[in-house]
Amino acid sequence: MPKETLRVGIIGAGRWAQFAHLPAWSRQQNVKLVWVCDIDEALAGQMSKEYNAPHATTNWQKVVSRPDLDIIDICTPSQTHYEIAQAAIASGKHVLCEKPVNYDFRKTLALSQEAKRKRLKTKLGFTFRYTPGVRYAKSLIDEGFVGRPLIFNGYEQNSQWLNPQTPLRDSQVKTEKPGINVASLEGYGAPIIDISRWWVGADYTSVVGTMRNFIPERAIRGKTGLHRVNIDDGDVFLAEYANGAFATIQTSFCTVGNFPGVEARFYGDKGAIIVRVVEEFGVPETVRAAKPDSIEYKQLDIPRRFFPRDYVPGESARNTFYTNLVTDFVEEIHDGGARNQGNFDDGAWVQEMINAVEISHHQRRWVDLPLPR
Repeated sequence: MPKETLRVGIIGAGRWAQFAHLPAWSRQQNVKLVWVCDIDEALAGQMSKEYNAPHATTNWQKVVSRPDLDIIDICTPSQTHYEIAQAAIASGKHVLCEKPVNYDFRKTLALSQEAKRKRLKTKLGFTFRYTPGVRYAKSLIDEGFVGRPLIFNGYEQNSQWLNPQTPLRDSQVKTEKPGINVASLEGYGAPIIDISRWWVGADYTSVVGTMRNFIPERAIRGKTGLHRVNIDDGDVFLAEYANGAFATIQTSFCTVGNFPGVEARFYGDKGAIIVRVVEEFGVPETVRAAKPDSIEYKQLDIPRRFFPRDYVPGESARNTFYTNLVTDFVEEIHDGGARNQGNFDDGAWVQEMINAVEISHHQRRWVDLPLPR
């Protein structure tokens, strides 16, 4: 029998929705985009027409309360995520939300528990988890390619704000606390932190890290001139896992190179895998692997099954990872079982690591995990 059509309302129709969310929904089978909401009424109307959604509005409460919707997709500024997600779950909707749900991991965890109680699925925008290369590497890890986990190295590469004249978004300008406020670690570190746990298969038990504000004066969107912005635009931390492995994670707004992108290196006692998700010379990502008896890294071809159903060769990783993410969410909802990867639980765990690194930096010490509930 054909699967029931899932009806979707998207909250936020800005740049990232246009680049990733809306195109991904348009590629799904058994899915209908019904509502587009944005504070810009003209933009909401424009996107609803472009993606054949019959309704547009500026009122997000009206959308989340609709009894005929199944899924709410939240693509709004970070500080608004929690309120909208909480309302959507209270209204009985499955929720896809950009990260973070909340800056305090405890609130994300409580919301995850509420969704489970109501038998609802949640999904975070951990985009790099869903690239074909990262998915392929995870399948090799599950098959025992690397053996016992030893070391994970994760890098988030981003030169978008190396130039101080490039304006920051409002959600990146956080100066409410004394000292350096988290920005790069939270906005761009989350996906590689998520991959580290997913691949290694264990929680962190302790972390020690440091943050830097390399470029203290920057342009801010909607304002003239440069302004003092006390945020981390570079950070690094060392973490220990419950299974004996350890990790190093580095993220930055101002590292020279293509953007945005991640590199994950995973070393075990039977092999090693390196996945680089940075589009270079027309190649969106690469997977390389080595073995103890063949230590030179060889590039692996990514099997077709890890790409979207309607994949076009040469398509950017941005297109493939969000299509894979949305497809996975739709399949989880249709299946109705326990499977629900990259959910609010995972989001709470990642946010807890970010909170712990922030504590470590400010208190100049190792921080044990889990943090107090």
